[in-house]
Amino acid sequence: MAPKSSASQPSSSQKTKQQSISSFFAPKTSHSPKAGAPLAASQPVGNGASRAVPPVSHDEDDGLPLPRPSSNRRKRVATEKDDAAGEAALAPAPKRIRSATSAGVTDDVEEAHARRPSLRQASDAGLNAARPRNVAGRTARYVFSSSPVLQDENDDDDEEPGAARVRKEKLHEKFVKKLGRPDTKKRGNNLTPMDKQYLDIKRKHLDTVIIMEVGYKFKFFGEDARTASKELGIVCIPGKFRYDEHPSEAHYDRFASASFPVHRLQVHVKRLVQANHKVGVVRQVETAALKAAGDNRNTPFIRKLTNLYTKGTYVDDVDGLDTPGGDGGPGAQATGYLLCLTETNAKGCGTDEKVQVGLVAVQPATGDIIYDDFEDGFMRSDIETRLLHINPAEFLIVGDLSKATDKLIQHLSASKTNIFGDRSRVERVEKPKTMAAQAYSHISNFYAEKMKSSQEGDSEGKGAVLDKVHQLSEHVTICLSAMITYLSEYGLEHVFDLTKYFQPFSARSYMLLNGNTLSSLEIYQNNTDHTARGSLFWTMDRTKTRFGQRLLRKWVGRPLIDKQRLEERIAAVEELKEGENTVMVDKLRFLLGKTRTDLEKVLIRIYYKKCARPEVLAALQTLQAISSEYAHVKGPENAGFKSSLLNAAISNIPKISQAVLGFLDKINMQAAKDDDKYGFFREEHEPEDINDLKLSIASVEDDLNSHRPIAAAKLGKNIVQYVTVAGIEYLIEVKNKSPEERKIPASWQRISATKAVGRYHTPEVKKMMQERDQHKESLAAACDAAYMRFLGDISAKYQVLRDCVQSLATLDALLSLATLASQPGYVRPTFTSDIEISITAGRHPMVEQLLLDTYVPNDLHLSHDQTRAMLVTGPNMGGKSSYVRSAALIAVMGQVGSYVPAEEAKLGMLDAVFTRMGAFDNMLKGESTFMVELSETADILKSATPRSLIILDELGRGTSTFDGVAIAEAVLDYVVRELKSLTLFITHYQHLARLQGRFRGELKNMHMKFEESDGGKEVVFLYEAAEGTSHRSYGLNVARLARVPEHVIEVAEVKSRELEESMAASKLGNMSRILEAVMQSDEEDSIERLVGGIEQL
Repeated sequence: MAPKSSASQPSSSQKTKQQSISSFFAPKTSHSPKAGAPLAASQPVGNGASRAVPPVSHDEDDGLPLPRPSSNRRKRVATEKDDAAGEAALAPAPKRIRSATSAGVTDDVEEAHARRPSLRQASDAGLNAARPRNVAGRTARYVFSSSPVLQDENDDDDEEPGAARVRKEKLHEKFVKKLGRPDTKKRGNNLTPMDKQYLDIKRKHLDTVIIMEVGYKFKFFGEDARTASKELGIVCIPGKFRYDEHPSEAHYDRFASASFPVHRLQVHVKRLVQANHKVGVVRQVETAALKAAGDNRNTPFIRKLTNLYTKGTYVDDVDGLDTPGGDGGPGAQATGYLLCLTETNAKGCGTDEKVQVGLVAVQPATGDIIYDDFEDGFMRSDIETRLLHINPAEFLIVGDLSKATDKLIQHLSASKTNIFGDRSRVERVEKPKTMAAQAYSHISNFYAEKMKSSQEGDSEGKGAVLDKVHQLSEHVTICLSAMITYLSEYGLEHVFDLTKYFQPFSARSYMLLNGNTLSSLEIYQNNTDHTARGSLFWTMDRTKTRFGQRLLRKWVGRPLIDKQRLEERIAAVEELKEGENTVMVDKLRFLLGKTRTDLEKVLIRIYYKKCARPEVLAALQTLQAISSEYAHVKGPENAGFKSSLLNAAISNIPKISQAVLGFLDKINMQAAKDDDKYGFFREEHEPEDINDLKLSIASVEDDLNSHRPIAAAKLGKNIVQYVTVAGIEYLIEVKNKSPEERKIPASWQRISATKAVGRYHTPEVKKMMQERDQHKESLAAACDAAYMRFLGDISAKYQVLRDCVQSLATLDALLSLATLASQPGYVRPTFTSDIEISITAGRHPMVEQLLLDTYVPNDLHLSHDQTRAMLVTGPNMGGKSSYVRSAALIAVMGQVGSYVPAEEAKLGMLDAVFTRMGAFDNMLKGESTFMVELSETADILKSATPRSLIILDELGRGTSTFDGVAIAEAVLDYVVRELKSLTLFITHYQHLARLQGRFRGELKNMHMKFEESDGGKEVVFLYEAAEGTSHRSYGLNVARLARVPEHVIEVAEVKSRELEESMAASKLGNMSRILEAVMQSDEEDSIERLVGGIEQL
C-alpha cells in the first residue's frame, strides 16, 4: 500500500535531525514554499497517464549537486486503498531538478547522500556510470538511504574536475571544522597538570614501566596499567592506553590506571622485574608542609624518577630476586650478573669463521666483576661456555653482532625453559666507529675523577688502579665504558671503583668446563626440568650462608689445576672433617649457622647507599659477634689450625673489630630495629642540625601547650584539653548546645563534629602546627642526610669488611666440603703430576643420592703411558653413560678440593673435560642433529691436549651406518694416536672393537655386563663394567620396556633375525673367497685378511 499524502510531512524531531546533519555539510539554503509540497504530492492522477512533475528549484547554485538514483531498477508503488492517487507511473526527472517535499526534507536527504558515497558507488562509478532514475516526489523518501548513488559524471558538463575537487575539499574542511572542534577542545582540556607531568616523564622513558607516587598510593597509567594488571593481578580501570592523544581513544577523558598501596612497592617492583620489565619509580620530592609554606603552593607536587630497576640491577632488597622455597640452587636470578658483550667483524667464512669477542660481567648485588677477550670459531662454543658459567640475568649488547652470536644469545635468553632456568633481559646500545677512543677517554676521566674525590690512600695505589684499567684490551675497554654509562642510569656505577675485584675469566689456573660439559655432566642444573636438584652443585652444597653458597658455586665451575693450591684446599677440608667434634670447628659451624644476614649483599648496598637501617644494624651486629669470638687472634700463626688456608681466613676476621664497634656505638639499637630515622643516632653522636630542629619542635609544642589557658578563657572555662582524632592533633572539643558553644569565636575553624561535640582549631594552633610540620620535615631531611653520611663512613672501610666476609665465605665453603666428606663411602683422592685417572669402586655422586636402590660401583683405570682410551659397549640402558659420567664427575670433584665417592682415587691434574653426548639439532642456526654432533667433535679435536679427558657418546649415529662407523673409527684412532688424551668412547658399533688390535694396550674394550634368558627376550642388567665386547645391543628389549605394541616387536624380531642370518651368510661367503685366494697364492696380505675375517666371525 502506498502511504497517504499526509505521511509525507515529517515530524518536527525528524525535521530538526535532518537539518542538523545537512548543516554540517553546507550552508542552509532557501527552499520552495511549504505550500508547494502538498500540491505536488497530492495531485490526482487519472488512468496513470499524467505524472507528478516537481517544481524546479532556483537555489541550485547555493546547494549541493543532486544525486541521481540508479536506473537498473524502478520502483512501482501500487495502492488499493488510495483511490485519489491511483497508480503512479515513474517518469524520468530532468537534470538538476529537485523534488519538492514537505519542508524540503528530501532536499536535505539527497544532499547528505551526495556527500556520502557508498562502497558500491565507489566501485561502480568508474566502470558503469549510473543513468538518471525517474523518482516521483512522494516516492523519493523511500530510496534506500544506506546505499546512495553518485551523481552522473556527465551531469556537470559545465564544471571542471579540478574545480569539483577543490569544492569537495572545502566542504570536507567545513565538516572537520564543525565536527572536529568539540572533541579536540575536550581532549586538550582533559589533561590535568599531573597528567602532563606524567607524560613528560614517560616520553623520556618509553621502554620503562613507570610507577608514580600519588598521595598514599602508587599508580600506573595508560599501557603500563595494562601491563601491571596482567603481571600483578590488580584491577585496571579502563581509559586511554596510548600516550599520543590518538583519535581512536577520543571517547575516553582519562588514562587507564591501576594502583596499589605505598607499602607494597618492593613486592610489586620485584614481580615486574622478574617478568623482564624495566621499572621506574617516580616519587614526590616535595613535602606537603614545605610546599604549603612555599611560593608554588598552587602547583602540583614536583615528581622525579628516583629509581630504575632491571633484572641485573635490582639491589634494593637484600634478598634480591631469589625465589624463596625453591630447590635451593641458585639459577640465573640468584647469580644476578649483568653481562656486556661486543664483537668485531669476522675473519674467514663458513667453518673457518673467526670473531673477536670482549665481555665484562658485573654482579651489582655483590660487586664481583669478570672480564675476558677471546677469539671464537663459527660454532661460538667459547661464548656459550662463558654464558653458561656466568649465567647472566641481563645482557647489554654493544653494537651489531654476527648472525651466529645473535642467534645463540636469543636462544639462551628467550625461553623460560632454557639452560639459565629463566628468561634473561636483553638491552642493546649503539657502537659508533670511534667507540674505542671514546671508551678509553671515558674510562680515564671516570677513574681520574674518582682519584681526585678520594682523599685517602697513597698516590702509588691510585696510579696502580689507573694502570690496571689501561692494561685492559680494546674490546674489554669498550664493554667497561658501556657498562659504566648504563649503570650510571641506575646509580650503580660505583661498583667499578673497586678494581681489586676485577677477575679475568680465562685464567689458566682453572680447569676448563665448556658449555657442553656443564650441560652433559649436569654441573649446575639437571637436564630434566633445569632445576638445581640432581645436579653436582646440589649434591655438594652444604653451606650455611648465601655468600658461602655463591663461592662454592664458583669453585664447582672452576676446578683447580694448580696442584699446590689444590693440596692446601683439600688439607683444610680434611682438617675440618677430622676435627668435626672439636671446639674450634663447632664454634665455627655455630657462628656461620647463626648468620642469617647476607653480609656480602648488605655491604654492597651500604656502598650504594641503598641499605635500610635495620639491615645495617643486623649486618654490623653479626660482624661484631663473629669478630669478638676471634678477638684473641693476632695473626695466622695463632689461629689454632694446621691448615694455612684456615689460619689465613680466620686471621682476617678480627681486623674489623674496632671499626664495627665504632659504628655500633653511634647507633640507638631499638630505634634502628624500628627503622626510626629520628632516633637512629644516640644523643651524644647526634649531628648538631638534628638537635637544633628537635629543640625547635619541642619549643613549638611547648607553645601549643601554653596556648590552652588562652583558649579556655575565650570559652569561659578554667582549662581545655587537646584531643587527637583520625590523626588530627590539637583539637579543642566543645559540647553542642552548651554555654561554651555560644562563646566560640568566628575565627575558630571547625574541623569535625559528632552529635555530641564539635572539634575546633584556633588560628594560633593552626599557625603553630604549620610551623611544627615545617620543622618536622626539615628534621626528616636532616636525618636522611646524616644517615647517608654514616653509610659513607662505613663505605670507607668497605674493602676491609669485604675481605672479612670473603674469609667467612671461604670457611663456609670448606665446611660444606668437610660435611660432604663425612658421608660414608667418600674418600680423599690422591693427586699426582702424571696424566692418569685411577678409580676403585667409583660411584655416580648424584645418582646414588636420588635412587633408592644401591648403586653398583665400578673400577676405571686410564693412564697416559698405559691404557689411555676405553671403547665401551653394552646393551641399551645397561649403564654405559652413567659409568663414564661418574669417572668425569669424580675427576671434577677431586680438583674442586672435595672428597670423592669411591674406595680409592688417584687423579692427575686434568686441564679440561670435554663431552659429546646426546642428540639434538639447532634449528636457530639451521644445523641438523648430525651437523651439531660433528661440529662439537671438531671443537674437541681442536682444543684437547694430552691432559684432557674426552667423553664421546655414540659418535656417528646421526648418519648412515657405513659413514657413521667410518667417522667414529677415524675420530677414535686420531684421539688415541695423535692427541693422546684420556678417552672414554661409547658406541653400539661392535665393528670398532677390532681397533684394539691396532694398538699396544693404549685402547681397551670394555662392556657392561648382563644376563639374558628366553632367547634374548629377558635381559637382566648387572651394571658392572668388564673387559670385552658386547656383540648385541638388545634394542628390542628396550622397545618392550617402552611398551611398543607387541605385534610391532614380533615383526621387528623376525626382521632382526633375517638381517643377522643374511650378514652371517655374507661373512661366511667372504671367508670362503679369502680362503680360496690363500690356497691359490701365498701372499701375506691374504693370510692377514683371513685372520681378520675369522676374528669377526
